[in-house]
Amino acid sequence: MNSFVHKTLVVQLLAHGTGRCPVLAHLSYDADDPFAVTAVFAHDGRVLACWRLDRQMLRDGLAGPVGVGDVRMRPETAGPWHELRLEFLGDPRPDGGRHHAVVLAWAPAVAAFLRETDQVVPPGRERLPMDELLAEILSTAE
Repeated sequence: MNSFVHKTLVVQLLAHGTGRCPVLAHLSYDADDPFAVTAVFAHDGRVLACWRLDRQMLRDGLAGPVGVGDVRMRPETAGPWHELRLEFLGDPRPDGGRHHAVVLAWAPAVAAFLRETDQVVPPGRERLPMDELLAEILSTAE
C-alpha cells in the first residue's frame, strides 16, 4: 500500500492592491507523520512558503472556522465557488505588525486530497512510534 499522497493544486494568493494571483500549492501527506500535511506554495519555480498543517484542522476548516494561532482556516463561498480560506501569520515586520498571507483553495480539491490521505491512514487510526522515538532520543543523550 502507498504510504504517501501528493497533489498539486492551483490556488489563489490574495495580494493587496492586485487581487488574486495564481500560485501552486503542493500538498503532501506521509503515513510516517500521520497528523500533518505539508503545503509548499510556489510561483515561477520559486518556493514562496512551506507550512506544516494539522490534517484534522484542514478537514475542520472545510466545515467552519478553525485556528487561533499562526494558521486560520474557514470555508468561503463566492457564487458557485466553494473555497477554503487559509490565513497565515508570519514573522514580525519592522513596523510591529506581522507578515500576513491569505490563500484561497478550491474546497472540493482539498476534500479530495483529504479522502486520499484517509485511504493511507484513516482518521482516528493515526499512530506514532513513541517507543522507538524515545529510544532514539535517549540514545543520543549519552
